[in-house]
Parts: sequence; C-alpha cells; structure tokens
Amino acid sequence: MNREMLMLVDAISREKNVERDVVFGAVESALAQATKKLYQGDVDIRVAVDRDSGDYETFRRWHVVPDEAGLQLPDQEILLFEAKEEMPDIELDEYIEEAVESVPIGRIGAMAAKQVILQKIRDAEREMLLNDFMSRGEKIFTGTVKRLDKGDIIVEAGRVEGRLRRSEMISKENLRNGDRVRAMIMEVDLTLRGAPIILSRAAPEFMIELFRQEVPEIEQGLLEIKSCARDPGSRAKIAVLSHDKRVDPIGTCVGVRGTRVNAVTNELAGERVDIVLWSEDPAQFVIGALAPANVSSIVVDEEKHAMDVVVDEENLAIAIGRGGQNVRLASDLTGWKINIMDANESAQKQASETDASRKLFMEKLDVDEEIADILISEGFTSLEEVAYVPISEMLEIESFDEDTVNELRARAKDALLTMEIAREENVESVSQDLRDLEGLDQALIPKLADAGVHTRDDLADLAVDELTEITGQSADEAKNLILKAREHWFAGQE
Repeated sequence: MNREMLMLVDAISREKNVERDVVFGAVESALAQATKKLYQGDVDIRVAVDRDSGDYETFRRWHVVPDEAGLQLPDQEILLFEAKEEMPDIELDEYIEEAVESVPIGRIGAMAAKQVILQKIRDAEREMLLNDFMSRGEKIFTGTVKRLDKGDIIVEAGRVEGRLRRSEMISKENLRNGDRVRAMIMEVDLTLRGAPIILSRAAPEFMIELFRQEVPEIEQGLLEIKSCARDPGSRAKIAVLSHDKRVDPIGTCVGVRGTRVNAVTNELAGERVDIVLWSEDPAQFVIGALAPANVSSIVVDEEKHAMDVVVDEENLAIAIGRGGQNVRLASDLTGWKINIMDANESAQKQASETDASRKLFMEKLDVDEEIADILISEGFTSLEEVAYVPISEMLEIESFDEDTVNELRARAKDALLTMEIAREENVESVSQDLRDLEGLDQALIPKLADAGVHTRDDLADLAVDELTEITGQSADEAKNLILKAREHWFAGQE
C-alpha cells in the first residue's frame, strides 16, 4: 500500500506539474482529517509521511499557551506550567505531541482522500500561477470578462482571474462577457476563492498608471504626477510637475493634437481630464486646480487647512462646477478644504471675523473699541499674537508707546492663563465613557469639551456636519465616530 501511495504521489506530481512535497502535504492533510473523525472534540492531528518509504506516523498535539491566557481551545491547547511538567525545556508557542494509532489508508475513503488531495493541488497550482503573474511586476491587469459573480465582474487573463467589484467600476460602462477590460491591481486577497486579484477602474491610481504608460517622460523621471482626483467616468484632475525645465509638463501629458490625454480618456469611457501644474505654494496650487475659473483673491487658514477663494459673479458657477464637482475635485487634488465665495460673501465674512476679533480684544484685554481696531488693522487676530509676537514688532505701531505695549501683553497673557484653566476644568468634566470610546483621538477631547460635548450620548446626538465643524475631521471620519458612539443604543436589541 505504501508503494502504491508513492507511485500515486509521483503520478500526480508529474501530471499537475507541482512539487512532490506539495502532494505529500495533501496526503498528510487527508490522513489527518480522517484521524480527527475518530475523536469527539476538535483535536489537532499531525501526520508525517516518509518521502522515501511511504511509511507514516500520526501524532495528536497540543499548543503551549501562557498560563494567564487560559485555554481557549481545550482540545488543542495546554498551559505552560502543565507542559513543563512533561517537558521541562518546552517554550511558549511550541507543541507537545503524543503518538497515536495511524489510520490505514484503506479506511480513509477513496473519494474523501482524493478530494482533499486534489483541492490541495488546485490551491498549490493557483498559488504558483499567482506568484508567477505577480512576479512580472505589472500594475494593470488586462483580460476579458468571464462571468458575473454577485454583482462583481470576473476578469480572466490566461489562467489567472481578477475581481472587479461593482463599486470599482465606471458607472456608465456596461461590460459584457467577452469584453476586453483593463484595470488597476489594488491588492491580492488569497482568502477569496476563484479570483483573488482585486481590481479597480475607478481608483485615481489607475489614471496615474495609464498616463505613465502613455507618457514616456514620466517613466524617464522627467515628469511626475503628484496627485490625482477623479469622478469616475465624468471628470478628473491630475497635478503634474516637471523635473526638467526644458519639458512642458502640461503639453507633454496632452501630447500632439491631444493624442496622449485622449488615449486615457477613451480608456475611461470619455472621462474628461484637467491637467494642472503642481506648485509648492498651496495657494498657487489651488488657483490652478480650480481652472477654468479665474480667482480674484485667496485667504489661507493654515490652522484649519482651509482656503477662502473669492471669484467674481461670472466665475462663481464655473469654480463650483455642476453639482459642486469642480471644487470637490480641486479639494481632493490639493488636500485643502476650499470655500468658494463671491466678493459680497467675502466682505461679509471678513466683517464678521473683524467683529469677533474686536469683541475678543475688548472683553479679554479690557480695552475700548479704538484700541481693539488698531490691533485688528495691524493684523492681530488672536490673544496669542498679542501676548507672544516679538515686542519690537508691537513697538512699531505708532499709536502705542512702550507702557501700552507692555500692559497689553500682560493682559493677554493673564487672559490666556484664565482661559486655559477654564478649558482644563471643562475637559475634566468629559465622562470616562466618552474618553474610552474606540476610535476617538484623545486630541479631540478638548475640542469636544469646548463645544459642550461631554458624554457619549452628546456625541451620538450630533449630525455629521456638526462634528466636522467642531473637530475639523473629514465627513467619513465624523460619520464613523458618531456611529461608534451610537452602538450602545442598539446593543440590547440583537
């Protein structure tokens, strides 16, 4: 019987073109599965087959776990102190084994053994094919539509399959069996049966890779695509930078008579592409990203990582775009929050901010409106600036003498200290259940406290836009945090 098993192993190895060790591993797995059926619990069985003689031994084994952890799988685990009683030199994560009676091959059941072995062989073949495919270093998967699988499209390239999820398709496309498809390889998930390569046609990386293939200067390092934002199938923006002054980044990406950009557009169902010149200056970058709209002025708020962009009336609709598309893509491309407004809105906002600063200075510094307006006209917007801007700069203000400057700085420092003490007391009032909320960045607690959010229920009651206004998070981050805060409301309803 052992000789027959060796012959079978050799035959399968040659037929399926896999290593003998892989086939032996499948045989060992089949024997182990058969042996486990002789036991009541979920035991751990190991079978070792001699590669030369075909003889095999069977062992039941126990995984050594820490004493304090306890036994999670009593039929497969043993505590360290118990293991040391049997083997003094045993270590954590090692195994204690006990030889048990081997199941004769004839009692396994031919079909069961065959199925296990063939499945192992298929898994090994699949892994070999994947490894061979991925070793080529290709970033774009090119194949044909093979079938639909629960809304996903399975794309076949030779003997390798990729999975294009519905959410990663271009919405206006209608792919059918046999259609040729190109998509970006996003990841490989070996836990997925059949098609483990996850694909995307909607990811910004796909457009970047398409341009890399169409524009040789990118591969040569003369050009670089710094970022990309897409509304798949409709419109996109890419930011390009030239590392060679002789190379025009925008013209090079467009190509002669638009050949290069048109090749990308045709691949992406007519998706229109705006090519933007990247700049180290964030304001200049945003101005370019909002094209074709002309910007009148721009105000940068570093703390909130936001910009107020002022455009005239005739450019307002262009800057915002249909359904807010242009400003949304520009924001994604640059990484800045962009607020589009006309001159009247800008003036109203500036007046509102001036009023707020005036009120702050008059209240906290105990000064009259005239002194507050002088500070505002000189560019002061916060108590921190009054307290810590170099004294030499404040002495340059004609309306202030040295005594006035020193008094204003002292009052500002006192006000800041008083406010900090009040803030700490406010933060201390935040409940422990909110502090312990999974996913809550502890740096956000003072912001929540300042906004009157002291308990998990307070947070759960907020709307997404309210939380983003308080914390400066993205809408998705705020939504996830609110949902996490609401979990305890529904915990008892399952």
